[in-house]
Amino acid sequence: MKLIFFLILVSSLSGCQSGNDYQLVWADEFNYNGLPDSTKWSFDTDGNSWQWGNNELQYYTADREENATVRDGVLHIIARKEGGFNQPYTSTRLITKGKGDWLYGRIEVKAKLCGGKGAWPAIWMLPTDSEYGAWPASGELDIMEHVGYEPDSVYFTIHTENYNHTKGTQRGKAAFLPDAEEAFHCYAIEWTPESCTFLLDEEEVFQFEKVKQAGSGEWPFDKRFHLLLNVAVGGNWGGKHGVDESMFPCTLQVDYVRVYQKTK
Repeated sequence: MKLIFFLILVSSLSGCQSGNDYQLVWADEFNYNGLPDSTKWSFDTDGNSWQWGNNELQYYTADREENATVRDGVLHIIARKEGGFNQPYTSTRLITKGKGDWLYGRIEVKAKLCGGKGAWPAIWMLPTDSEYGAWPASGELDIMEHVGYEPDSVYFTIHTENYNHTKGTQRGKAAFLPDAEEAFHCYAIEWTPESCTFLLDEEEVFQFEKVKQAGSGEWPFDKRFHLLLNVAVGGNWGGKHGVDESMFPCTLQVDYVRVYQKTK
């Protein structure tokens, strides 16, 4: 029965990509209740001890519905102010590593963002195997980042050894989106051997193209990547103007995640 349902789902969802020769290969429609599906998502807590490299203020929890739960067909990732943890705020960082890893394809996420000064929700990708070395050598793809002190903007960015924010050389673009915190929008990347194209509601925002004969310092995007969904609090960017504690609980809502790959 589950197989029949999945085949029906693939047929119904892949049609929107048929013009681009894409086929659905992985999805979570969040048509269940409770914790995120453990066959598709893991809770990443490894960086709690070093504040994730960005001086962030959240403690990422695992298997805790107060911070990650599915209801009414929507995933809720919730940042809260609460005691009893090593940081003043709790949240969740979900990853597909080992359960959803892809080389090229179209990854799209329909989401409504959380806001408030200090909020930093993100939809992004990291290398699964880091074959070119530790960050940023193996790359990062930011399908969407939003900082609450700029409620009308979303960001699309790539990071590599040569192009990254520690050098101020990252490549990307912001998009004006005044209802990012009030409405669901589709955030997507179309990733090929030649380019990474970032889209907002099917409109191209930014494209990063591979230069001919580029090395991994410029183009590490020829290895497997996995998806991350999280809400950070504070940090070097998200907390640039402090944290407004009246915003809690702060919730990133995700309607679906869909991954397509070329059929030819």
